Amino acid sequence: MTNDDKKPIFDSDNRSQYEFRDKDVAIYKTPKGLTEDTVREISKIKNEPQFMLDFRLKSLKEFFAHHQPSFGPSLDFINFQDYTYYTKVANNIATDWNKVPTTVKSTFSKLGIPEAEQKFLAGVTTQYESEAVYSNMLKEVEDKGVIFLDTDTGLKLYPEIFKKYFGKLVPPTDNKYAALNSAVWSGGSFIYVPKGVKLEKPLQSYFRINNKRSGQFERTLIIVDDDAELNYVEGCTAPMYSQESLHAAIVEIFVGKRAKMRYTTIQNWSNSILNLVTQRATVDDDGLMEWVDGNIGSKLCMKYPCCILKGDRSRGSTISIAVAGEGQFQDTGAKMIHIGKDTSSNVISKSICRNGGTANFRGTIHIGPNATNSKAHEECDTLILDDHSYSDTIPNNVVANASSYLEHEASVSKINEDQLYYLMSHGLSKNAATQMIVMGFLEPFSKELPMEYAVELNQLIKFDMVGSIG
Repeated sequence: MTNDDKKPIFDSDNRSQYEFRDKDVAIYKTPKGLTEDTVREISKIKNEPQFMLDFRLKSLKEFFAHHQPSFGPSLDFINFQDYTYYTKVANNIATDWNKVPTTVKSTFSKLGIPEAEQKFLAGVTTQYESEAVYSNMLKEVEDKGVIFLDTDTGLKLYPEIFKKYFGKLVPPTDNKYAALNSAVWSGGSFIYVPKGVKLEKPLQSYFRINNKRSGQFERTLIIVDDDAELNYVEGCTAPMYSQESLHAAIVEIFVGKRAKMRYTTIQNWSNSILNLVTQRATVDDDGLMEWVDGNIGSKLCMKYPCCILKGDRSRGSTISIAVAGEGQFQDTGAKMIHIGKDTSSNVISKSICRNGGTANFRGTIHIGPNATNSKAHEECDTLILDDHSYSDTIPNNVVANASSYLEHEASVSKINEDQLYYLMSHGLSKNAATQMIVMGFLEPFSKELPMEYAVELNQLIKFDMVGSIG
């Protein structure tokens, strides 16, 4: 046996690159627990307009009235009074990296944010706990009329845009965690790309949870106007604790006529994070929405990026991976809602289960009665690396007119022994051969990633297996 073979394919040692802990640098926290006073205090600290406070309080009532999801893993164990819902670590959002608080700056420097910004990005926002601490954008991008702010600042400067778009795609009544986010939201990205503006470099946001038994509830609102193009990348990490923290975000995206939007997520939360996210986009005539969705960390993840193809000839796609190891439950997938004529969608999902993990694909494709001459393709494949992991495919597909069609295919497999033998007979160790097979399995996802942009992709998706993924 070679030294290479002695190492596990998925070793968690190098997760320390992301799971290091900082000291608590909060300058303010709300008391633990969720009450009307908590919501009022968050709104007061942020000096919000009355309409936002009213929205939050209405959402809180909806949250308490709403049941847990009736599908997926049980969430009944969550005690919502155990969490801290708002944590502030800085008085201002810095536009100069040197003015970011020292501990926070050190954290993001370890994760490579400044280097990525200088080399590859048109703009970047970093959020630490509940609020953004740093935001910057290239002057030439700003001169084109692009707005890229944290969502709190966006509310203050552009309240009319908020009133037009905020909560229209994901209302508080949508689900329990949409209501929770709507009541206590803080931070996130606010982006507007004017008509005809096409950004050559991506915008990126990075989210960090540092403390245990805390919550992060960012709210992202993106409007890509007619004939505009945007590539947006987000990454997220957190240290490992024995007690879980809660991440319940909302993303609302509006894609205009002939516009193009790509939203890439690299979710590398630690295995003490509950990741419960609602992501939804609406696409106008001839527009294109692409979700590139990587789910690697978290104790439990429920996330199903959605495209509402309301415009004629609009298109949507989701390409995703989910990696589930010991103690992890990844319940992920995609939703495609066809409303306009001649619409098309494509869903490709790749899942890997190991060490007793569970990775389910949950998909919905609905081609409505007026979405004539539309087409949809759904493909979900799972690779199971041992005898005690679990995966299931749960599609919900409806075609409500006679001129459209839908394709669905799914597979569950293990490492092919013949392939393994062939590679080992050509000099590769068993571990290296397995890595090569897994990389080939993930190729439809990995080839879509902006590898040169996102901070941790080389470690997490390139699968330098040993030490890359916990």
